[in-house]
Amino acid sequence: MSDYFKLQQNSSTVKAEIIGGLTTFLATMYIIVVNPAIISNTGMPFSGVLTATILVSAFSSIAMGLYANNPIVIAPGMGLNAFFTYAVVLGMDVKWETALGAVFWSGIVFILLSVFNVRTAIVKAIPKQLRYAIASGIGLFIATIGFMNAKFIVANPATVVGLGELNSITITFVIGLAITSILVVRRIPGALILGIAITTLMAIPIGRIWGDASAVNFGTSTLVTWKGLFSAPDFSVFFKLDFLGSLKLAMLPVIFAFLFTDMFDSLSTFIGVSEAADLVDENGEPQHIKESLIVDGISTTISGLFGTSSGTSYIESATGIEEGGRTGLTAVVAGLLFLPFMFFSPLLSIVPSIATAPALVLVGVFMMKPVMKINWGQLDDAIPALLALILIPLTYSITQGIVWGFLSWTIIKLLTGKKKDVSLMLLVIDAFAILALVI
Repeated sequence: MSDYFKLQQNSSTVKAEIIGGLTTFLATMYIIVVNPAIISNTGMPFSGVLTATILVSAFSSIAMGLYANNPIVIAPGMGLNAFFTYAVVLGMDVKWETALGAVFWSGIVFILLSVFNVRTAIVKAIPKQLRYAIASGIGLFIATIGFMNAKFIVANPATVVGLGELNSITITFVIGLAITSILVVRRIPGALILGIAITTLMAIPIGRIWGDASAVNFGTSTLVTWKGLFSAPDFSVFFKLDFLGSLKLAMLPVIFAFLFTDMFDSLSTFIGVSEAADLVDENGEPQHIKESLIVDGISTTISGLFGTSSGTSYIESATGIEEGGRTGLTAVVAGLLFLPFMFFSPLLSIVPSIATAPALVLVGVFMMKPVMKINWGQLDDAIPALLALILIPLTYSITQGIVWGFLSWTIIKLLTGKKKDVSLMLLVIDAFAILALVI
């Protein structure tokens, strides 16, 4: 095992990888319930999508570990599931079977682009300054998600966002964040896991002794809720996709939208996590990038076959890396942990969103390290970098931050006489970015 995953070369141990895998799973397991909650609005059975979500997450993450040896979890992506549900099925009145077919075909194209190194060429075309900005922007995004999951930051009609009400939920989050921060600073092994466990225990009285958790835990009266132990898997949406119907001319923009969003979500995750954790090769490129992208494409393909929206790399993987996970063994451990919930999915309700929120905020700190490498004194570098960095959390979309970072970089460089900083591949990327914005 040590030789296969090259633990010594990556300065890691089996124990560190197991802790990293467990931490990553705890940070990403919400998708098991949240994904079917969103996609079931299409008319697909909740239990069927839940089973598909678990299997896609498990198989894809294990494949990422075994084939690409990267500590990154893959699961059906947030944002992509909303696009699948509200834009395609409900908005365009497309049958969900046809939408699954579009997911499948986008995965096939994804794989071809990866096999023939097109996506690797795209990664190499991204300027270093934008890579640092994307990594840091993802850090801000992760921290924002953590604060919003805890209702510490909420929507405000007067100021767009604002501080949430100081109540039992937010106070519990603040205490959990303080405890987890101390554990991290003191380098306690498994600090993030301990923080999640402690915050979960502190959240048990919410809804029982004080406070109302109905807005946080899917309408339940208590934040930490026992919903039973066993739930049988449901394979009713397996292989229900419409292969031919999804290839009609009207569906091509949908396939492109799935492909473009999935591709840049994945690329940004690989770049961001690699830059923050120094998981790069001798040329400064993300390690095992071709293999990782092939696995990502396969994940999207099986997503369409199994019955869910596109699979993509998860930025929450950074939690496990922060705990010491450096190789594919972390992803394998996380992937294996998904499988028991084929039968025990009700147990997931025990860990509320505010319990993982402190870990996400602290991972945001970890992901911000590359911001120091941005050349802030060179304005033609700094302006595009800032746009990419700040628009990722403000638009709640990694793709939007990347698109506007690319476009601003190209325009500024070309109009200030620095054509050498704009490669042909970057111009091609810009063209597709504009097409995605128009669509």
